Amino acid sequence: MTDHVILGKGQIGSTVASILAARGERVRVLSRSGGPEQAGIEHVKVDARDAAALTAATKGADVIYNCANPAGYHQWADEWPPMFAAILAAAKAHGAGLVNTGNLYVYGPVTEPMTERTPLNSPGHKGQIRIKMWNDAMALHNAGDLRFTEARGSDYFGPGALADAMLGERVVRPVIEGKGVTVFGDLDAPHTFTYIPDVARALIRLGGDDRAWGRPWHVPSAPARSQREMIQEMARLLGRGPVRVSRLPWWVLINVVGAFAPAMKGMAETRHQWDGPYLMESDDFTDTFGDKPTDTATALGGTLDWWRARLA
Repeated sequence: MTDHVILGKGQIGSTVASILAARGERVRVLSRSGGPEQAGIEHVKVDARDAAALTAATKGADVIYNCANPAGYHQWADEWPPMFAAILAAAKAHGAGLVNTGNLYVYGPVTEPMTERTPLNSPGHKGQIRIKMWNDAMALHNAGDLRFTEARGSDYFGPGALADAMLGERVVRPVIEGKGVTVFGDLDAPHTFTYIPDVARALIRLGGDDRAWGRPWHVPSAPARSQREMIQEMARLLGRGPVRVSRLPWWVLINVVGAFAPAMKGMAETRHQWDGPYLMESDDFTDTFGDKPTDTATALGGTLDWWRARLA
């Protein structure tokens, strides 16, 4: 039986754990707060920034899935370097495969659809942090010290996506409640969105297939849709007419909202993702492993079901 260790119990880590536990695998979830035992899932309290503690907590791991993330953009510079160094040390110590949950920040502003061969040219601070993480891990992989791969998705949505997701609480909840929705960026620019269960399944696939190691993979994602189209599709699935959608100016988000929520200031670096087309291709993954993305209507239906249960 494979020993799976998952770092982080957010929406992605929890979904990975549930899928693996349902398959009868051995599953440990490591997080700062720990948690009660669940069916087939062991929870362990550990600070991932503590290399010695993390190495001890991951003993016996065959595959480590890094689904952890600092709480806010404003904490990345302080928390990612020690945390990722500790994660690399733990994987190296146990000879475990390391599957990292990545994103598209490494590419920076682009004009073409992003593939795994798009240069890592991000000029932004968060993008540079992610690029260094990738380079540090690949240096160890190339030296034979560990096996490493990374799953990169676009903006996540689905069950468990709350306030930090573009299609999270501030969008889904008002649609369910029959209210208008306010978003930022170009309402009609095509945008790739990535469904959280597809991310979890991709991480598991990569951790169990030797073809995955030593390169990045884009998570299978449905064809791009605009923010307006995603919102109106949710309304349609609820049996409602069109929703009123308005645009929040960036200066309000960054300067006004950011004054009370420091993480929002970090959105300035990623506004290029929303002010025009933002497209990611995932053909490599589908062609290699055969996995396809969940279609948009099904994914949005699952999102709405989860939210309605939560609100009830």
